[in-house]
Amino acid sequence: MLVALFVGKRNSRPWIVSDELWSLIEPLLPEPGPKLVAGRPRVPDRQALCGILFVLHTGIQWEYLPQELGFGSGMTCWRRLAAWNEAGVWDRLHVVLLQKLRAAKQLD
Repeated sequence: MLVALFVGKRNSRPWIVSDELWSLIEPLLPEPGPKLVAGRPRVPDRQALCGILFVLHTGIQWEYLPQELGFGSGMTCWRRLAAWNEAGVWDRLHVVLLQKLRAAKQLD
């Protein structure tokens, strides 16, 4: 059950974040700051995360992230990744996932 959260069935789109995984990640994300200039609405964090995972999975360059996928621009995803790195999101997520695996006795 918990293994499916991480490995899942051989999903043909592994960059799509499951509801279960998103429920673990979302609370770790920093609140966005106020918009300094008017413009396009902010891309939702979950969509940006899917865009990040798409780039990491496929190996394409950030600037070639297809807009048609709905993840926002490659630059938007890259900036979000940088902000989350700086905020320590991945380290905290690592701890949360280890705790869940230990609790489920799925960690050696």
